[in-house]
Amino acid sequence: MSIYDTLNEEQKRAVEHNKGPLLILAGAGSGKTRVLTHRIAYLMEKRGVNPWNILALTFTNKAAGEMRERVDNIVGYGSENIWVSTFHSTCVRILRRWIDTLGYDKGFTIYDSDDQKSLMREVCKYLQIDTKNLKERSLLSVISSAKDELITPEEYELRAVGDFTKQKYASVYKEYQKRLKSNNALDFDDLIFKTTELFQTSKEALTYYQRRFQYIMVDEYQDTNTAQFRLIKLLSDGINEEGSREHNLCVVGDDDQSIYKFRGANIFNILNFEKEYPQAKVIKLEQNYRSSKRILEAANEVIANNVGRKDKALWTDNSEGDPVRFTQFDRDSQEAESIVNEIAQNVQAGEDSYQDFAILYRTNAQSRIFEEKLVVKGIPYKIIGSINFYARKEVKDLLSYLKTIGNGLDSLAVKRIINIPKRGIGLATIDKVEEYAIGNGISFYEALRQADYIPGLQRAAAKISSFVSLIEILKSKIARPDYSISDLLEEIIEATGYIEDLKGQELENEDDRIEIIGELKSKIVAFEEAALEPPSLSDFLEEVALVSDLDNLAEDNNVVVLMTLHSAKGLEFPYVYLCGMEEGIFPSYMSIHAEDPETEIEEERRLCYVGITRAMKHLSLSACSQRMLRGETQFNRPSRFIREIPRYLLTMEQNPYNSNPFRSNSHASLVPEFNSRLQPAGVSRPAPGSFKGGANGSNLSASGIFDKNKNFTQAPKEFGGNNLGTIDYGIGDTVSHIKFGVGLVTNINNAGRDYEVTVDFSTAGTKKMMASFAKLKKLS
Repeated sequence: MSIYDTLNEEQKRAVEHNKGPLLILAGAGSGKTRVLTHRIAYLMEKRGVNPWNILALTFTNKAAGEMRERVDNIVGYGSENIWVSTFHSTCVRILRRWIDTLGYDKGFTIYDSDDQKSLMREVCKYLQIDTKNLKERSLLSVISSAKDELITPEEYELRAVGDFTKQKYASVYKEYQKRLKSNNALDFDDLIFKTTELFQTSKEALTYYQRRFQYIMVDEYQDTNTAQFRLIKLLSDGINEEGSREHNLCVVGDDDQSIYKFRGANIFNILNFEKEYPQAKVIKLEQNYRSSKRILEAANEVIANNVGRKDKALWTDNSEGDPVRFTQFDRDSQEAESIVNEIAQNVQAGEDSYQDFAILYRTNAQSRIFEEKLVVKGIPYKIIGSINFYARKEVKDLLSYLKTIGNGLDSLAVKRIINIPKRGIGLATIDKVEEYAIGNGISFYEALRQADYIPGLQRAAAKISSFVSLIEILKSKIARPDYSISDLLEEIIEATGYIEDLKGQELENEDDRIEIIGELKSKIVAFEEAALEPPSLSDFLEEVALVSDLDNLAEDNNVVVLMTLHSAKGLEFPYVYLCGMEEGIFPSYMSIHAEDPETEIEEERRLCYVGITRAMKHLSLSACSQRMLRGETQFNRPSRFIREIPRYLLTMEQNPYNSNPFRSNSHASLVPEFNSRLQPAGVSRPAPGSFKGGANGSNLSASGIFDKNKNFTQAPKEFGGNNLGTIDYGIGDTVSHIKFGVGLVTNINNAGRDYEVTVDFSTAGTKKMMASFAKLKKLS
């Protein structure tokens, strides 16, 4: 039996495609990695393609590692010659060979986000920019966006003419790039930007790689930005031996999972692929192997509300599965406690392991309450997106020593460690050295080597010379073939007395800090042992620079995983809890009130689709009537994405913390807004407005009842009601007040002879008022 016989028909068509551009629209859980790896094997086995003529690109080290392993298992001999890596790793590999043509040294450093911030602080100080008005983060974001669009500092400066703010950005961008180059450093955006620049300016380099990579495959194509698109197009535009362009480019992606617009991803790269390549073949992978039928149907119903997408719908041969659950709690503490208790009960029953559970949320700020509840329960957990191992102070200090030894031009690394441990070299001394370096057009480290000639250093010159001598000695040792990176680290720690200095400071968690240093040693040893040939210091620093926190998520860690929806892409779990499903939280307030809300809401809806399709067997959605965020209590109605799921797919669960179900706000604002589309044949669907959780299925809120027309009426007397007339608005309605303007009704309570109405006004804040005096008018 052939390995290709295990593929479904559409997968097989994609694998067997030979010449010309190919777009594979791969829905969530449809086996796209399997298709890519089998296609590589097919090209080599059936089409006689050389392994070194194949390039496979993806976005994360984890995805690249998984693809590499699968390719090795399928292809066997010769697979090591296939380039399977991330965009950034591929570009680093190319630049290490060719970057000198752009005026850089091949031993360049890669700056992480902390390095970028440090450099930006220097730039702002030099240009006398008030960072209270122009935030460093905003400046870096502007520069990143420019690089994503392949806009050089000079081009940005030309476009900024007449705009004072943009002219400021232009001056910062120009100085930032100048300092990066003087430090012989690149930031992450530069890796793509400079490789594209290389191909646009060096015909020799471009021709070499066009001839080498005759078949190019790109995973997660919907996440590419303009620079990556241009890079791929340049590589795939090569001319074959017959003198024609074949564009043997295979891109795999799902426009419904395009969720990285904030990072520069351009969804039109995938939506307009056929316009760019009119001869392209399009194959849809719609069979899902991950989730149950009900989960998939819920996902399809939500994403169908997007306009800017390619038509497709996931289906599966998996079981029907449990209904999707939705619970509306009164407070976020209830939401967190209920979820944590449920996880504990399932694991204690012996049915599941902690690693089967994922808690997903829209923003990092939502994790705190879950952490507290998990700690109380003694449940192990990991937050994806928390402090990265390589961002810890001890690790960054020691890595800065390694960077200084490997690339003395990296002034940020030198400045970080020049007084670590303390050598009596203060900021005033560093400023004098910096001024001398800029004035003489040399690097900061070179200026340190000339310390005796710098006016005003006095006794500090001897201390600087001692530091320089240490670095020079270590530089000479790392050049020896018998001297390893782990030897170098040991000598740095010993020569500087770094660990003794830590102990002398009597810091909190001293033992943990020392253990972290031990973990860095282990990392280096493992790196050296895994290398096929003697690794260089630059190889190690390159790997460290390209690692992400998600790559450190070990599959055998038996912990509950907490992460944002953006971090969850590409993962799957038997149990998924999708929390904070509220208007203003998800979709976010910023997307609702954006200049182009329709486009932003569609991005949020794709994010919801990604969250739903992470679930394999069980999906639980939850919202809260009130939530504490940024020190303020917010009152939000349930998310529109909940309302986009047909009622027959949902089980509406009663808030377990309400001892009196007739005092519950749960589901009140949802009932009349549930999707009224006809149910599929054979499916029993509740009548609109009916609910489980209230008496006899009625939908109760506070001391009143919402009828099927969403009118709030008094509760029957046995439920504590009175004989007042009705009011024509309910919780979740938008109303207007003659003085306070427009607001959202967040609560209604029976106050005896009247109703107490709570309204969150957009300008006046939250107000409580009696219905008979407020004279609120319903707007929607």
